[in-house]
Amino acid sequence: MNEFWDVGVWGGLNVFALMLLGMLAATLIKKSTAVLRESLIPTSVLAGGVILFVSGVYKTFSGVSLFETPFMGNEGFAILEMITYHALALGFIASTFESSDGNSAPGRKAEILNTGITTVSTYLIQAITGIGITIFVSKFVMDFFPAAGMILPFGYGQGTGQAMNYGTIYENQYGFQGGKSFGLTIATFGFLSASLGGVLYLSWLKRKNRLVKQDNGTMKSAMEKSMKQDEIPLFENMDTLTVQFTFIFGCYLITYAILYVLGELLPGMKSIIYGFNFLIGVVVTTCVKKLIRRLEERKILKKHYVNDFLMVRLRNVFYDVMVVAGISAIRVSTMESYIGVLCVVCLAGMVVTFAYNRFVAQTLFKEYAEEQFVAMYGMLTGTASSGLVLLRELDGEFKTPVSDNLIYQNIPAIIFGLPLMLIAAAAPEDPVGTLLVAVAFFIALNLLLFRAQIFGLLKRKK
Repeated sequence: MNEFWDVGVWGGLNVFALMLLGMLAATLIKKSTAVLRESLIPTSVLAGGVILFVSGVYKTFSGVSLFETPFMGNEGFAILEMITYHALALGFIASTFESSDGNSAPGRKAEILNTGITTVSTYLIQAITGIGITIFVSKFVMDFFPAAGMILPFGYGQGTGQAMNYGTIYENQYGFQGGKSFGLTIATFGFLSASLGGVLYLSWLKRKNRLVKQDNGTMKSAMEKSMKQDEIPLFENMDTLTVQFTFIFGCYLITYAILYVLGELLPGMKSIIYGFNFLIGVVVTTCVKKLIRRLEERKILKKHYVNDFLMVRLRNVFYDVMVVAGISAIRVSTMESYIGVLCVVCLAGMVVTFAYNRFVAQTLFKEYAEEQFVAMYGMLTGTASSGLVLLRELDGEFKTPVSDNLIYQNIPAIIFGLPLMLIAAAAPEDPVGTLLVAVAFFIALNLLLFRAQIFGLLKRKK
């Protein structure tokens, strides 16, 4: 049993406190620095960088990493990785609880489907680029893990948590030393690509007089809009925020039970199964959400217990924590031998994501090509929030259907994207075969994506 003064009692809390202090410091730095204030770099990314810098300075002078000191429980890196892992799933669960009325979806099914296909196609071109580079490096340049580039679409397209998940699988099951840090660094480069690339592109649009100052509204109006007339009071016997936490962690408890059973039934796939904690969490939350809605319709529940505004805030908290923890958990020393490969993979990922999404937007979304492009580029190098931040610079009142495209595209993206997750899990066994499968899948999806243009061309030839 741990005594109250043991490092195991205080280490985790100290790590978490350092993360929050890092976010506060990053906020102050960003507000007081003109260049950063005008940039689109998320505060959570800047906070991770601040902590990474402080940790590096501490190690330079002491010879020991800050997160391996007794003050941080001697296992600070493990704590950061655990926070990143859980925050991903908790953020997805909170996001799934948000209500969606679907009013914008009817009549635009083709555009939403195309957006979902574009998302998965971008994952695939990122995967092809990444694994193609690392296969080439492993065969002709240096001894390197050939499937490492397969992490690119998860770091760029899906963010810190997923990049760490696959980096962990590759490191633990296939011996890719530094796999976690490789994935986390790719995700960090992704945020920078979204921010810096987005800023440069918006600056170019500004010179063309395409940007106007937007009013993003107030938090109060957003809160009032989210409150339903028959919702439970904010302060009652049980605080509304506590209720939201209960729903989220209750669903995560069920998720763990399912993961545990599947892991015991399929012990050889335990790493992969637990890497899909976020996906199982979404399925569980969807079922719970439907159950709650049914109970409300039958008047068994007299009030609405899920508060959309608070769920959005909690989702953002989980994602911020995930990003800060993920960047802070990067072990620079494990990547010194292949930092060049990492930079090439990340730069190539940024270029192909930019070029492919620009082409798709100009071809399929001609009425709002610029808005569709910046939103998709931001989302597919950073997160959906990055895409919306860029979109606000062009369409602050969301008059174009782009924001709805980003929301509703998740369903087709999950359906078409599931095979990619399975391919990625098997990539270390046969990297070249995985590359060929990814190319074939990419071609098939683009035939579906550009179906109208292809069929139109065939008809003209006839």
